[in-house]
Amino acid sequence: MAKVVVTGGSGMLGIWVVRHFAEQGYEVLNVDTRRSDALDCPTLIANLEDLGETYGVLAGADAVVHLAAIPAAHIRTPEVTFRNNVMSTYNVLEAAAGLGIRKAVIASSESSYGLVFAVHPPAPQYVPLDESHPQLPEDSYGLSKVVNEKTAEMFHRRTGMQIVSLRLGNVIPPEWYARFPGFIHKPEARERILWSYIDTRDAASACRLAIETDGLGAVALNIAADDSSMAIRSRELLAASYPGVTDIRAPLEGFETLFDNGKAKRLLGWQPQHRWRDEVGQ
Repeated sequence: MAKVVVTGGSGMLGIWVVRHFAEQGYEVLNVDTRRSDALDCPTLIANLEDLGETYGVLAGADAVVHLAAIPAAHIRTPEVTFRNNVMSTYNVLEAAAGLGIRKAVIASSESSYGLVFAVHPPAPQYVPLDESHPQLPEDSYGLSKVVNEKTAEMFHRRTGMQIVSLRLGNVIPPEWYARFPGFIHKPEARERILWSYIDTRDAASACRLAIETDGLGAVALNIAADDSSMAIRSRELLAASYPGVTDIRAPLEGFETLFDNGKAKRLLGWQPQHRWRDEVGQ
């Protein structure tokens, strides 16, 4: 049975990732700064900004899923957010390389594209927004994700380790679907994330497939549901919020996502299974 270390496993997404790997027969170790009553697996409390501790928690692992981070730009000061997110990722990959771990997944973000936390958010250059779209963050959180992806590329060049950076959309646990009716007719509330979302269960399966799939090298993949989080058609959303975007690279006949997930489907054989419309009867 393969052993997977999940950092940040006590967090909102991490709980679902830990559970999913355990359900699939993996031995799982959670590494976090706190324990979670929602988990049955062992948990180690560790500071991943300390390289020695990071070596210790990864010893004996076959793969690592690195989710631990300060999760947004407004929770801590910008310099603390950047330092924590960049150094913890560097240390996880450095320790993994030193221990001979051959596969890693790291949590990147839609924030890396620069729309989410920008003071003057730009319009996307085209939609659906795919992995080739420029990453232009104006904040320390989005910048930390860009740096982490570059760090992953460096470790792959140096060691050959496979590292998949998952650019996650707005992560939604099942219990949050009850909130959707409150904003599905208010496009301004979610325009900076291009109205995207991803169910925690689908994000968890993407993490597993990114570990199980071979030959990926160092790659970044958008992870989003197939539909938007709104009850307004995607073309109408664009016309209202981003009227200057004329480079539209998909038919957009309904409620399609504007955060292109096609590459993850092709490379991982991944398919999101959960839609908010089914959860709330829309």
